[in-house]
Amino acid sequence: MSETDNRGARVAALTHHIGGHAVDGTSDRYGDIFNPALGSISARVPLASVAEVDTAVAAAKAAFPAWSETAPIKRARVLFKFKELLDRHHDELAELITREHGKVFSDAKGEVMRGIEIVEFACGIPNLLKTDFTDQIGGGIDNWNLRQPLGVVAGITPFNFPMMVPCWMFPVAIACGNTFVLKPSERDPSVSNRLAELLTEAGLPDGVFNVVHGDKVAVDALLAHPDVGALSFVGSTPIAEYIYTEGTKRGKRVQALGGAKNHLVVMPDADLDQAVDALIGAAYGSAGERCMAISVAVAVGHIADELIERLTPRVQALKILNGMEADAEMGPLVTAAHRSKVVGYIDAGVDAGAKLVVDGRGFALNGHEEGFFLGGTLFDDVRTDMTIYREEIFGPVLCVVRVPDFASAVELINANEFANGVACFTSDGGVARAFARQIQIGMVGINVPIPVPMAWHSFGGWKRSLFGDHHAYGEEGVRFYTRYKSVMQRWPDSIGKGAEFVMPVAK
Repeated sequence: MSETDNRGARVAALTHHIGGHAVDGTSDRYGDIFNPALGSISARVPLASVAEVDTAVAAAKAAFPAWSETAPIKRARVLFKFKELLDRHHDELAELITREHGKVFSDAKGEVMRGIEIVEFACGIPNLLKTDFTDQIGGGIDNWNLRQPLGVVAGITPFNFPMMVPCWMFPVAIACGNTFVLKPSERDPSVSNRLAELLTEAGLPDGVFNVVHGDKVAVDALLAHPDVGALSFVGSTPIAEYIYTEGTKRGKRVQALGGAKNHLVVMPDADLDQAVDALIGAAYGSAGERCMAISVAVAVGHIADELIERLTPRVQALKILNGMEADAEMGPLVTAAHRSKVVGYIDAGVDAGAKLVVDGRGFALNGHEEGFFLGGTLFDDVRTDMTIYREEIFGPVLCVVRVPDFASAVELINANEFANGVACFTSDGGVARAFARQIQIGMVGINVPIPVPMAWHSFGGWKRSLFGDHHAYGEEGVRFYTRYKSVMQRWPDSIGKGAEFVMPVAK
């Protein structure tokens, strides 16, 4: 199926993936998918109706009984095959990401690898679902526990990691015996369809994994559907709070990861070369479109002037290119609308009196004048009452805040409403230990700028960066996608005569 772009050219239209098959959209509503380096429409994506979401949920519901009763080792074997296919198609998946998101190809390959690592973790599900057994708790009674799947679960994922974030969800969910409906971002959805195809090739039964594209209509349909038992979400804080509130009031289990304002503290004794390298990569990598991007550098004491002096030429020298270029360090933003939003934040910073050290607003790439490019931007003398400090910009903008001492840095960070990730660069072990213990943030790096946990740990922030009780993937993911059940058992030959009026106790 094809649609017509705004220049009259024919472009391909994506499909949903429901019940193991590609399904054309029927709602007559489509969204544009752009190549952000060129600024042109590359495809159209169907925006699902409520009826189409219902069809996907019905397919998942129909597949659940057989899949949930499939032995964990057999579920793991499907995931092992899927992992093998992901390895084989690593570069293909990364290219899909770069062409629709804009991040540089090497970064996209890293994203694919992080997704593969979650699949590797989920392959261990036979061991992860092992539980506890207690023999003879009293009166011939044994007690053990089970972890059983929830049923149909759904994931709503953002544009900035179109492969990795879905992989935070569905590999663990289906390994635990659930069936899954994925609603990916409509901005870069092609990789989700490819994952569905590879899962089918790996032998996943029809209906266990479904992809339905869409916008708020699809999201609200998943929230309202009585057969969806749990929802996982990653995105902005206002939407995370909405999904958590609407989902939980309908009795659903919800984990909703929200926004961030990640700080990196540079202590006076830090290795400044390492700190500057870390800030350049963490602030401007992926054009700042990361929930773990560093958007605030907290310069402690006298280090501030030298930090700005060293950062300035590095920001000015960033290699901003089409992400498919081998030497690209930063690519475009995802859409023209998002680029305009980030430019608006830069304007607001200037109006508020922050010192604009490097201005990325005038950047243009020869041969890509229609692309959604923005240069790296650096502010100094940023105050905590400024919009550029308080709100998540999600672009290549780094704000430097100056504080007199360590205690002030900790107080400043702990006062922020977001609590996703944080880093501290120091050569002092005592400072590092105090920082890790005192900081009220979910993920902490000591001389590590982006402390994203590995697959066998779990990802998540605190405060308004996470709504719900469970972090993503790892053992937290297993807990989220299963229900805990306690079983007590004894047999007739161990049961005495007469009624018992007390709880079972050890004798």
